[in-house]
Amino acid sequence: MSKTYRLTERAEADVEAIADFIAGDSVDAAVKVVLALEDAFGLLASRPGIGHVRLDLTERPLKFWSVYSYLVVYDPSGDPLTIVAVLHGARNVAEILKDLG
Repeated sequence: MSKTYRLTERAEADVEAIADFIAGDSVDAAVKVVLALEDAFGLLASRPGIGHVRLDLTERPLKFWSVYSYLVVYDPSGDPLTIVAVLHGARNVAEILKDLG
């Protein structure tokens, strides 16, 4: 079982954009959200089966985990576990995932 994870370039950019957006209002809040995301990444790496399959969003073998208003999209089969994207739940997640191929 994987105990490590990696972020795709897309996921790294997502986390950076989330931090920048939140920091516009509160740096402390941005740090809190980024730390919660990093904690979730580690949890998912140690227990990749805990996420949810969302066939309404994609037919790809991806799982989803919520952190605040964000969806962590990950591939549980990789070693290390791959964080594919981190998306705000209000976005058109299905369309974004189609574009990611």
